[in-house]
This record gives sequence, structure tokens and C-alpha cells, in this order.
Amino acid sequence: MRHRLNVTQDPDSKHRPSSLQPEDVELLKSIERPQVSAVFGESAPPVGLSGVIRRFAFKYSESPYGHWLLLTDRVNVVEGVLDDLLHGHVPNIFAEKGYETEWEHNKTSLIIKLTTVAALVAGTVVLLSRKDQTMARPARGRYRTAG
Repeated sequence: MRHRLNVTQDPDSKHRPSSLQPEDVELLKSIERPQVSAVFGESAPPVGLSGVIRRFAFKYSESPYGHWLLLTDRVNVVEGVLDDLLHGHVPNIFAEKGYETEWEHNKTSLIIKLTTVAALVAGTVVLLSRKDQTMARPARGRYRTAG
């Protein structure tokens, strides 16, 4: 079989090339696969709060940390927007999220999304801006005391 496939090494072996991509930045590795692959991405090493959450997630097995990695992606987006604002660049979120294309191809969905976001923001503003009336009311019991 080996001769017919023209394979010089055992196809079942876990052969790794002798020259691997150098590890110049911090890499987060799964505890289930301690070796990194021969080629890996290093465009954004873990930094900030999202990096802390990623380091925490990679200490555990792969099955429970999936939701943590989704959270870190969202946190990383917020960190990126804040970083842009701190450097004097206002991000064009409408263009970056692809709303122009969605308006062109799927107006109904975009209107529903934007209406939902507007309603959630308005509700949050109303809840946070009103005075806490529950603390100002006197405690009322079920029965009134004679007096």
C-alpha cells in the first residue's frame, strides 16, 4: 500500500515538519492539544479584559469554554470601539456592521433589528433615569394596625 500511494512515511504517523512557525507572541493552547499547529494566526494576541477572559477559558477543557470565547469576542469589539474613540477616531458602525447592504437586500430584517435596539435603549434610559420610587413608599403591611 505504501509503495502504491508513493508515501515515504507511515500515513498514520503524526509527522510534523521540522521547521515550525516561531512562537513570537503569547499563544493560548487547548489543554487537550498541548502542541500548536504548524501554522497559526497571531494577528491579535490576547490583550485587555478580553485577553484575561480568554486566558481563564483556556485553563479548562474545550467543552465548557465555548461560551466564554463568544463573550470575549463581544468584549473585544467594545474594547476596539473604545480604543478608536480614545485615539480620536469615531468608528462608522453602520458601515462596519454591513447595514447598507442589509438595507439593500433585506429591509424588513434591518428595520426590525434597529427598532428592537432603539426600544431596548429607550427602555434602559427610562429605567435608569427615573427616580427610585419603590424606596420612597412607606412599607405597607397586609393589615392595618389600629391606631
